[in-house]
Amino acid sequence: MYKLIKNVGTARRGEFTTVHGTVQTPAFMNVATAGAIKGALSAQDLEEIRCQVMLSNTYHLHLRPTDKVVKQMGGLHKFTTWKKPILTDSGGFQVFSLASLRKIKEEGVTFASHIDGHRIFMGPEESMQIQSNLGSTIAMAFDECIENPAEYNYTKQSVDRTVRWLERCKTEMIRLNSLDDTINKNQLLFGINQGSCYDDIRADHMKRIRELDLDGYAIGGLAVGETKEEMYHVISVVEEHMPKDKIRYLMGVGTPGNILEAVHRGVDLFDCVMPSRNARHGHLNTWNGIINIKNAKYRTDDSPLDPECDCPVCRTYSRAYLRHLFKAEEMLGMRLCVMHNLYFYNNLMEKIRDAMDNGTFEEFYRKYVDLLDKRI
Repeated sequence: MYKLIKNVGTARRGEFTTVHGTVQTPAFMNVATAGAIKGALSAQDLEEIRCQVMLSNTYHLHLRPTDKVVKQMGGLHKFTTWKKPILTDSGGFQVFSLASLRKIKEEGVTFASHIDGHRIFMGPEESMQIQSNLGSTIAMAFDECIENPAEYNYTKQSVDRTVRWLERCKTEMIRLNSLDDTINKNQLLFGINQGSCYDDIRADHMKRIRELDLDGYAIGGLAVGETKEEMYHVISVVEEHMPKDKIRYLMGVGTPGNILEAVHRGVDLFDCVMPSRNARHGHLNTWNGIINIKNAKYRTDDSPLDPECDCPVCRTYSRAYLRHLFKAEEMLGMRLCVMHNLYFYNNLMEKIRDAMDNGTFEEFYRKYVDLLDKRI
């Protein structure tokens, strides 16, 4: 259940209430692909860095340890010990990223496992069944993520099929939520808007899927090859047709600047592997831009990673020590840097919400939209 607290221009300050707790929005979801953050962070660490929602991957968990094992273990919340909301994606993005291994038909998609090559079939019903077994708070509808640029007629046909798949997802979820042995009978369903960079297809698709009255709506198929300007344009085109009383999620985006720009254009929810992936390579977010901790200039730098950050890493360790850990290839270096970047993203969302609450969002947006993505 989404409650819009206030609009600041097109930007929205809200609350999203679920069976696993209430999320203050705008919010960032930390990506725990296989039920864990890459970089050795536990559910308890996520609590400490003030994460509100964890995102896990349907495709990867279906392969290992299998969704049936997760169900047997009491569902993803019990399995990972994370108690707050969990969103599971549908496997649709893997259909896109495993393009060389797949075959798409009306029933669904056949593709090869990236682990051992065995054939897997996944359609709307299978995706819903897997996500039901995982017991996540929010299940994403099964869709096809279309590349950018894509051919117009193919995009139109794909989007039509995604609408038909969405109807099947909704029917199957209603059935699954009514079964006696379902872990989360209150599982929510989000539909996904697609359409490459074609304004007319994007707008028409959004109008069609909003008729299904789902729990939330996502904008998919962005940050996959188009320019920043094209991405922002598509968000604005789609936003106009999104229900005002439902939560809005921009999938797989992005940098702090991308997030600020998308919040400014009316988006509530984000996820991205970027903060943890960048951290594992020593690229760290600060309130003055991005630093590379491996640089020689930090060799004897006794200052905290970011003097303006109050995360456990910045309160405790020096830049010199973090650089040493990377150079010595100590796992702790990666872990501490991932912790810092994920804290930074969650803290950024807190500051955005505070700025909305106290009427300073426009100034905050203007100050940081370019600064945070700048490389120092």
